Formats: sequence, structure tokens, C-alpha cells
Amino acid sequence: MAPEDVIAGRTSRAIADSVEAAVEAGRLREPEPLPSVRALAARLGVSPTTVAAAYRDLRLRGVVTTEAGRVTRVGVRPVSRGQQFGPAAPGLRDLSDSNPDPALLPDIAGVLGRLEFPQFLYGEPAVLPALAEIALEQFGDLPAALRTNAGPVAVVGGAMDGVERVLASRARPNDRIAVEDPGHPGVLELVRSMGMVPIGVAVDDSGPVPSSLAAALETRPAAVVVTPRAQNPTGAAVDAARARELRAVLDEHPDVLVVEDDHASLIAGAPYTSVCVGRRSWAVVRTTSKVLGPDLRTGFLLADPRTARRVAERQLVGAGWVSHVLQHLVVQLWSDEDVRTGMRLAGDIYRSRREGLLSRLAERGIAARGRSGLNVWVPVPHEIPVVQALQERGWAVRAGEPHRTHSEPFVRITTATLTADEAERLAADLAAVLGRPGRTRLA
Repeated sequence: MAPEDVIAGRTSRAIADSVEAAVEAGRLREPEPLPSVRALAARLGVSPTTVAAAYRDLRLRGVVTTEAGRVTRVGVRPVSRGQQFGPAAPGLRDLSDSNPDPALLPDIAGVLGRLEFPQFLYGEPAVLPALAEIALEQFGDLPAALRTNAGPVAVVGGAMDGVERVLASRARPNDRIAVEDPGHPGVLELVRSMGMVPIGVAVDDSGPVPSSLAAALETRPAAVVVTPRAQNPTGAAVDAARARELRAVLDEHPDVLVVEDDHASLIAGAPYTSVCVGRRSWAVVRTTSKVLGPDLRTGFLLADPRTARRVAERQLVGAGWVSHVLQHLVVQLWSDEDVRTGMRLAGDIYRSRREGLLSRLAERGIAARGRSGLNVWVPVPHEIPVVQALQERGWAVRAGEPHRTHSEPFVRITTATLTADEAERLAADLAAVLGRPGRTRLA
């Protein structure tokens, strides 16, 4: 069925609703082109302004994309978080979720039982002073050039909330956003759902590849989103040499916003190296999710003064603030020496588990990446057959498709809870699935 045959309506809202209904029903599929504004207006007997307004609303909802001078196409609809991160089938060892190890998270219930929470009312400061101090302490490893050119620290509802607030403050629907490929599905979903167009940047062990970033910047994106370490899914970590190369590329585009999603800063297992130095517009987002628990939904945002002001103003008229109950709880947890010791220990354990699997895969001649973070990236010829074959052997791993725009197939394995014995068995099973059952002597 042709696109024009499933689009109907006399108002912009009705036209947009008919397109969205057709996409939901599968009658229109990504990346199918839609009729031009004038052609559809003539067929429906409405003004071009009405159709243009409908297409604009669809872009805002992420249903369609339109690149300058090109046709409007059906976009990639975001996958719901429930679909993407649902539990593995019963009986499978789940290594697909990228979660931290629950055994390494602090006892929140125990702390809650002895806390007294004051009542916070409208008009009081959005950020607890004690939490602001903790946040600034956590940003202490940022280059001095950034810290001395930053607005007030903001408390946000996790890393993705911070990234969204920054992009919303500095970019508009239909803008291009340079993102890592492969990268975090949440970033891809976020960009598309905001009506923006993701432009993939290749990633290797040291982060974004400079030549690929340069090519992406030629499309004139409004922003670049970079994961400086613990990159999901590859585990890439930007080192000093790569940071210099990336900054040199970015220097040719001084107006581009750079957002660093440093979501796993405390347990990444790699030092922080910023690519934001010298930027007029920049932001760094960090979160407590990996060390205190994802459900606390508390993150920190530091940015240039203009970006910080825009984020704060928008937050004030929307959510207002992150719950002071959560802020108070984070302050208490962070002030507990046992909790702080646990954070440091967790980073060492995650590194050991990740490197343990990498070593066992290397012994069997299986190429893999994982310089930092909670995941190991393994290239495969075809994703679904490998995922299914590992399921038959009792393992649930993640197919790479939700992470990719144009990069090659792979599977992602979360090592956060993987024991040494399990790593040995998993490596053997993966080698058998890939047709490499024997061990290889390492040089």
C-alpha cells in the first residue's frame, strides 16, 4: 500500500495521527518516504501549511525524520525501556542487562531506617548544599579550565535525564546529533524521540575515531555525545592521546556542543580524560546509579554557564527539582565510610570480572573489547544465531542491533556478576558456537 493511501485528515492533528497509526500498525515502515508537503496537501485538499505542521509534529514525536533538502521519511521508533531491558527467559544466566551487581550496592533500607527527613517546601533551594559539595568533589578531576568556566552544579534524574536536558537546552528538532556507533541505545532512542537525527561516529578501544568524527562534523550537527569511559557496549575509554586528536577535530567546529556522558565514573576502571577542554558549549554528566543503585535516579551535571542556566530554568518550570528525600539519602550514603569503601572495592571487582572473561576469550582466539566498565563487546558474523545458540547453552547475552546505526554485528556480555568459573564455561561455549573450540597459546 502506498503511503498516500494510508494518510488522511483535514487538520494537522488528524493527518499526524493517521501517519502515527499507520506506523504503529506496520502499514508504514522505516525508512519509507512520505509524500512531499505539496503533493500530500493537493491530495487531501488542504493547505501546504497544514501538512507542514503535521510533519513538524511527527518530527517532534520522533515518528518521522527530515534532512535538509531531502524527503520526509518514517523514523526508527524508540523501543520501550521495558521491551529493551526485560528479564531473560527463566533458566537462563542473564548477562544481557548491563546492571551493576546488586551484592555490591549499599544497604539503602538500613540507612533509610535511621534517617530523619526534614520537610522541603516550594521556594527552597533545588539542590541541597551538602549534595552540591559532594557533586563538586566528584567533578574535581575535570580540567581546571572547565571547572573555572562552569555554571552552578545541577542535580538531575540520572545520566540520561542530564543528557536530555542539555540537548533540549541547546538543540532543536531536526538538528543532527553525532553519537557513537555502536553506542548506548538510550542515547539513540532519546535523539530520535526528540525529533533529531543521529549521525553515527565509529568507536574503537580509545573512543570515537577522529576521522569518523570529522566526517560526522561535516554534516553540521548541533551536538556531539561522547562516553569518555565505560562506553556501552564496547567498554572504550578515551586516553590522553585520543583526547588531543578529538579536540583538534572539534576545534574546527567551535560552535558544536559537546556532551560527555560519564555515567560510570566511580567504577569505570579507567581514568577520566575530557574532550571538552576549549569548548564554548559543553556539559559533563555523572550519576550515582552504578554505585548506589539505579533506582535512586540521582545524577550530577556540570556545564558552561549558558547551558547550566538554560537547564536550570527549564528544570524549574518542569519537574522543579529532584526529590530532596533522594538527595538527602544520597548525602547520607556518600558520607558513610563503609559505603565509600564499598564503592572502591566494587570498581576493583568489576575490573577483575571483565578482564577475566577477556582473558579466557583471548585464549580461544576470540577477539573482544572491554577496556573499562561493565560490558564486553564480541564481534560475530550474525547476531541472532549466536544469541540463540548461547540461549540453548543456558546464557542470555545482548544482540548488538539496538546499539548500532551502521557498525558491524556483535553481541554484548555484561560481566558485572560473572564469576571466574562462569567466565571459563561461557568462553568455551562461545568458542564452540563460533567454531573455535580449541585454546590458543598467548604470546
